[in-house]
Amino acid sequence: MKHYLIAGLGGILAGAVVTTQLAGPLVAQEAGKNTSVYEQLELFGNVFERVRADYVEVPDDKELIEAAINGMLTSLDPHSSFLSADDYEEMQTQTRGSFGGLGIEVSQEDGLVKVVSPIDDTPAAEAGVKAGDYITHVNGESLLGLTLDEAVDMMRGPVGSEITVTLLREGENEPFDLTMTRDTIKLTVVKTRIEGHAVVLRVSTFNDETYDTLKVELEKAVNEIGGIDKVTGFVLDLRNNPGGLLNQAISVSDAFLDAGEIVSTRGRMPEESERWNAEPGDLAQGKPMVVLINGGSASASEIVTGALQDHHRAIVVGEKSFGKGSVQTVMPVTSDSAIRLTTARYYTPSGRSIQSLGIQPDILVAQPRRAVNEEEDEPRSQSNFGRSEADLRGALNNDSISDEERKQMEDEAAEVEATAKLREEDYQLAYAVDILKGLAAVDYTADDVPAKDAPAVTGQGKDSDAANDKG
Repeated sequence: MKHYLIAGLGGILAGAVVTTQLAGPLVAQEAGKNTSVYEQLELFGNVFERVRADYVEVPDDKELIEAAINGMLTSLDPHSSFLSADDYEEMQTQTRGSFGGLGIEVSQEDGLVKVVSPIDDTPAAEAGVKAGDYITHVNGESLLGLTLDEAVDMMRGPVGSEITVTLLREGENEPFDLTMTRDTIKLTVVKTRIEGHAVVLRVSTFNDETYDTLKVELEKAVNEIGGIDKVTGFVLDLRNNPGGLLNQAISVSDAFLDAGEIVSTRGRMPEESERWNAEPGDLAQGKPMVVLINGGSASASEIVTGALQDHHRAIVVGEKSFGKGSVQTVMPVTSDSAIRLTTARYYTPSGRSIQSLGIQPDILVAQPRRAVNEEEDEPRSQSNFGRSEADLRGALNNDSISDEERKQMEDEAAEVEATAKLREEDYQLAYAVDILKGLAAVDYTADDVPAKDAPAVTGQGKDSDAANDKG
């Protein structure tokens, strides 16, 4: 608070000096600006009274004013908006990890409702909704001309009720319908799986449980493998992660960095700029890392990805991210309502702003489309047509290796085959696991690359950088 107070006093003093020198012109100019603002406010009051008096039906005064406020905010950018009492309460519920709906994170683009990402294990994900889809109709009713909040309201309904959404998708010749059942969305923020000796950490969102859950799940997976020495590396899967709380993005980044800047934000005034730095301690203990991203990776996901990429702590694999490089602050304006206002842009440690640009992966790997008729890819014979020395009738046995060595070789071959099979399920993840195997083969660790240091500057984080609405 003192920081902002000093900055404000400095501005007042500088203004006083200039006013002494150029008092007449500046006072007149400021008076002219105030007059213009008062005239516009008077215009708003006149229109408001005319609507109340002459509209075909008696309008609700509260709804009129809230709509006017929301119109003012949404005209600024797609992520600023007014949060009524219900919306404010729901937003707080979403950051705690449970809410009702379909499990779709959406934004608005050129008046159309665009899917930022489907959330894992929700009706939307199970029905096949994809990042980048456009929702044009809900139960046959067009969403064109509606605000984002109005469109989201149409997608909500009683748990267990059916809803049909019409989608436009790149690569499809015409719109198509998907029918799903509304459900209570309980977010599983972190899921782990083990592929060979690689630990895969799937982070689906950044709410107030993310870092703590990530730490617990990572430690459990490492113990399951048999200790950190047995781990080849970690895959941090941020695909279709739409973002969330800024402080959680900072904590997750810090979890894998020993030093250096994580992210900085720059607001309208220079004194509002803030920077966050990593503290010693790496949960992965220097093991190689791969971060997976795609077009559904947004906001907080991009903060984490940018930090690990700029410090060469991880190799980024997948497709270009969403490109939301702005921070929203939720500001209460009454006891039960708030505004969500874009207050800053964020920058990666190297000074990149990824607003509207996204983060380019180090290795571009697209997820291949599944074959229309997958049966065509099935082998038509189960007979062995291998061509190796071991396949020849009467080939000599190899007696020079021990049973233990033979078992190790068989285990390694099984891991390779498992990764090859994983390509059919998730090509991008299989690619990431293969990279970790390669890095482990040359005994690579994070210590091989010097970290980028940054001045030790601390700051108060914004409440949230979550900028999209969930349906």
